[in-house]
Amino acid sequence: MIMSRPATRVLTLLEVLQDRGLVPADELARHLDVDARAVRRYVTALRDMDIPVESVRGRYGGYRLARGVRLPPLMLADDEAVAVAVALATGKENDQVGEPGPADRALVKLNRVLPVPLRRRVTALIEATSATAGPLTPEPHLALTLAAAVHARHTVRIEHTRGAREVDPYGLVVHTRHWYLVGHDHLRDAVRMYRLDRIGDAAELPGRFTPPEGFDPVAHVLRTLTFDAWTHRTEVWLDTDLRTAADRLPATFGSLHACPEGGVLLVSGAEDLPAMARLLTGLPWAFTVRSPPELITALAGHVAELTRAVDRSRSAP
Repeated sequence: MIMSRPATRVLTLLEVLQDRGLVPADELARHLDVDARAVRRYVTALRDMDIPVESVRGRYGGYRLARGVRLPPLMLADDEAVAVAVALATGKENDQVGEPGPADRALVKLNRVLPVPLRRRVTALIEATSATAGPLTPEPHLALTLAAAVHARHTVRIEHTRGAREVDPYGLVVHTRHWYLVGHDHLRDAVRMYRLDRIGDAAELPGRFTPPEGFDPVAHVLRTLTFDAWTHRTEVWLDTDLRTAADRLPATFGSLHACPEGGVLLVSGAEDLPAMARLLTGLPWAFTVRSPPELITALAGHVAELTRAVDRSRSAP
């Protein structure tokens, strides 16, 4: 088996040492499909996680766990262990071979205290699972500071790339790989959202606040990214039901509203109306553009292009 993730290699190294005791370095290298330098790197990673791995020199030397090192199993149900492992395995920024990152180290610690049968099944799940991209990992101190302020309802001062701000933090939202802080900006006297990778530092202030009743940070982020960023507001009637449309269309496509007369109204936004027209013609339902008129014009242009393509195809030798 070819193992590509640092977490998988470290987990395998730990399991081999637990099961077999003293193992020669060259045998570990072959088992992990790496060179001797990488084995030393993964041994160092285990030691950094306070797992005592001993080096034994000499002809019959190698690596082993310190005697008596055992932890009681962590009693997680199968679904609980899978939920934690998948969240960690797919939440990393990349799966490149190299130093284990925070998610890798957490996976190792989780597997270390799982019962053996479940540990092996979870390890297999991690090895078999890939993710194109998880959310970008925020700076830990920053994320923890903001989360504490949200919980305590304390105003925070953030050092943003566009200048310092005092914000009443309503919540943290993870969307399309990015973390966002949503809250009331004192300077602008309005609700704003800020990407955490553009915040250098944050500090809680003594002031307290009360968030608006019923405010939904997730809905605010989706609305801002869907509507506020676009030049054109569009309304399109879809010949389907609300549940089917919601299952087929991503949340960032727009907001969906059931129509009293039947069908669904898709309210969205667009910067490029011809591109929006092309998207609409790819939907599996009949539709009617209600606004703006410019979208109808763009749709007519797209249909004309399709008609010309059909004519060319029919006349082609």
